[in-house]
Amino acid sequence: MSEQKDDPQASPIIQPAPARVQNLDDPDNFINRELSSLEFNKRVMDEAMDPSHPLLERVKFLAICGSNLDEFFMSRVSDLRRQMVRGNFKFTPDGLTPSQTIDKVRQNLIPILKGHGACWYEELLPLLNGEGVHVHSWGDLDEEQSGALRRLFEREIYPALTPLAFDAWRPFPFISNLTTNLAVIVKNAKGKEFFARVKVPVGIYPRFVPIPEDLCEDDGISGRPTLNFILLEDLISANLDFLFPGLEVVASYPFRITRDAEISIQLEDSSDLLTAVEEGVENRRIGLPVRLEVGQNMPEWMVEMLAKKLDLPRYLVFQSYAPMGLVDFWQMLSIDRPELKDRAFAPYVPPELVKPENVLESLKAHDFLLFHPYDSFGPVVNMLQQAAEDPYVLAIKITLYRIDKYSPVIDALIQARKNGKQVAAVVELKAKFDEENNISFARALEQEGVHVVYGPLDLKVHTKICLIVKKEKKGIIRYSHLGTGNYNNVTTRSYGDLGYITTNPESGTDVSNLFNALTGYAEAANYAKLLVAPQSLRSGIIERINREIKSHRENGNGHIVWKLNGLLDKDIIKVLYQASQEGVKVDLNVRGLCSLRPGVKGLSENITVTSIVGRFLEHSRIYYFRNGGKEEILIGSSDMMPRNLDRRVEMLFPVQDEIIARNMVKHILSTHMRDNVKARRMLSNGSYERVQPGEGETSLDSQKWFLENRGVWHDRL
Repeated sequence: MSEQKDDPQASPIIQPAPARVQNLDDPDNFINRELSSLEFNKRVMDEAMDPSHPLLERVKFLAICGSNLDEFFMSRVSDLRRQMVRGNFKFTPDGLTPSQTIDKVRQNLIPILKGHGACWYEELLPLLNGEGVHVHSWGDLDEEQSGALRRLFEREIYPALTPLAFDAWRPFPFISNLTTNLAVIVKNAKGKEFFARVKVPVGIYPRFVPIPEDLCEDDGISGRPTLNFILLEDLISANLDFLFPGLEVVASYPFRITRDAEISIQLEDSSDLLTAVEEGVENRRIGLPVRLEVGQNMPEWMVEMLAKKLDLPRYLVFQSYAPMGLVDFWQMLSIDRPELKDRAFAPYVPPELVKPENVLESLKAHDFLLFHPYDSFGPVVNMLQQAAEDPYVLAIKITLYRIDKYSPVIDALIQARKNGKQVAAVVELKAKFDEENNISFARALEQEGVHVVYGPLDLKVHTKICLIVKKEKKGIIRYSHLGTGNYNNVTTRSYGDLGYITTNPESGTDVSNLFNALTGYAEAANYAKLLVAPQSLRSGIIERINREIKSHRENGNGHIVWKLNGLLDKDIIKVLYQASQEGVKVDLNVRGLCSLRPGVKGLSENITVTSIVGRFLEHSRIYYFRNGGKEEILIGSSDMMPRNLDRRVEMLFPVQDEIIARNMVKHILSTHMRDNVKARRMLSNGSYERVQPGEGETSLDSQKWFLENRGVWHDRL
């Protein structure tokens, strides 16, 4: 992949238009979104196996694999199963029924699960041992160590455990979502066997139970004590005799349940949305099971019994080849071994924004683009904190989707209200898996007098916007912050996101109109600059693709470059196919799900799709159109997926500052597109291969380059 080829400003050699595929709706033109999701998980797994990452970071990637699959079953597989149960299924763009999709998911998932086991037991665990970090099985321990852990178990863990029997007069116990459990077989003095279930209380106790240092030898090299752990379920399993006195513990086997996490919001005349969401979240814990994970050694009769009691078909039962609940392996990042983790770095702060007391004044000079995590989120926090104290600031308005637990943004909003500002927060209560957190923040803001709006029942407010209204001598000035990521002080340190700050009057008017539509009864406005879903975003993007086709016919240098998280919308994909058929060069960097099939002759041979997975989560959305030399760049919160375009309030906006636009193309977008270290190229069959440096090319890891060149995109010379 040469630099010239991938530079958005380059003019490719004009090729004759290929023979066109007549039926763009042909199911073979689209890749199944669920299989695309599993392909993404493979790319994350690649990072867990990549020796260029520090060792504990590789464990983190394995934990992400587990977390991704948990959410995949709670959201996606649960939806497919609901369609099957209700009989009102819909065909996917690739022409599969829900049952066919689940069948393909199973076929593709089994080798992935085997890969998880191989990664942990054959790769990471031996390497951890070599670094003096040991995760023992009970049989590895010497008598002194096992004795100490047995006393620890009796003193601190045993009192919290509750064995639940299952027999003729005791019903099968309720199994909570995403909990690891032990299926225990015990035998009485007469030789009769009984079944019981013991819940492993992860969350109350750490998953990795430390073995006291004074019982462990040093590593023999540095004299530093080794770090020794045992998994909580192994500790419990080895000491079950405490729970079943007078009985013989015959065997125990781990298993884990995943439940449908979709919440049903029933809004009645006497309730409000917050209460309805609370009730929906409470009902989530009893959602229908959608996956049973069992250990490899669990006997077949027990697997059948558990599946029957949970009303799960066999195709939703999976053997676990790695320890269950891989998401808990995030806990290993708390180990104090900095040499086994990514090196810390200081995010860049533009010199004009260094002094918090001058932030608002500095922001009037020109527009600013902040590229997180390489740029600090501090200027955004400082902007809000200064606005909270500035006597001339009249109002602050903001949308909140995912919020960090100890949020300086929330603190600034509350302080602004205490200082008499008008403060409005649109809090999205329906942000999946963050509902309880957002409910808590909504109540806290309301108690301080902040005007809290929850957004429409049938739409999620996913757009990321903030507006500060200030009265100055020359009149009202509006500071608009428009972003691709959440107002979250934690995720901005690990998510690749963009934040754009402007005092442009037209942008300020548009943002005001959008807030009025969200907080009041105002109808959707005709925005001067913004593309807003669900009203105008899809049509605005399609219009720009068609404009690029027209420009290419006239000038022969059509070029579309997008960086986004997901591309699933059938209408958008079909228009991109048409652009390719006309000869427009289309370069797509899609981090996650992609249903577009690139490189198909007569359909998409002018389209490339790559994906970057690395240290930071690629989360920004950038849409570039060459536009006959009058380049246009849009950024914002929206991916090209039906949920974003039809069922969410989203926003894209043009980068109007010419210097920022030029720097984005030169330093940000082009660098992403030239990545040949962490990028994978999508093949026409939906699989991916690593991008390799071409002849004469040097290796380029885009995230590493951004770290080494922090601030270069702020150059205004």
